[in-house]
Amino acid sequence: MAYKGLFILVEGLNDKRFFDKIIKPKLKKKYDSVEVIQYANLKKEKLKRFLRSIEKMKANYLYVGDINSTSCVIKKKQKIQGKFRNIDKGKIIVVIKEIESWYLAGLNDKNSKKLRIRFLKNTEKVTKDQFKMLIPKKFDSEIDFRLEILKFFSIETAKQKNKSFKYFVNKML
Repeated sequence: MAYKGLFILVEGLNDKRFFDKIIKPKLKKKYDSVEVIQYANLKKEKLKRFLRSIEKMKANYLYVGDINSTSCVIKKKQKIQGKFRNIDKGKIIVVIKEIESWYLAGLNDKNSKKLRIRFLKNTEKVTKDQFKMLIPKKFDSEIDFRLEILKFFSIETAKQKNKSFKYFVNKML
């Protein structure tokens, strides 16, 4: 059987933390190797070379980006393709709205109460600023809060509360 590797390119540390804890263990069942790489601090040329080297290795990759203020998924993908001509549109995953929306999507009502935050039925419009406003005072830092959320995270719950997360799970897991 041929070696199957997957590189998941994510924007920042919070994205990496989420993918390492929630997504990577699930994908390890399908791939021999799964690596989550932050691209925010990489120069554009280095990232282009990295994408080419992944293709030469015959490995698979995903490029994950937040939709942020872009009006739709198609435009976000076009924007990314404008930066990286050699990127495969089918390997771009757009998070709606930001990775914080995926963190919160995995919490059910019971676990939201445990964390002392308001339960959200739909997280698609949650921004980083809204996420930060939810952090209870009992947490020493935003990182502590994120790590605690990940302890309670349910993929099935998240699929019901965030369409972009559901799309990703149905495509990849």
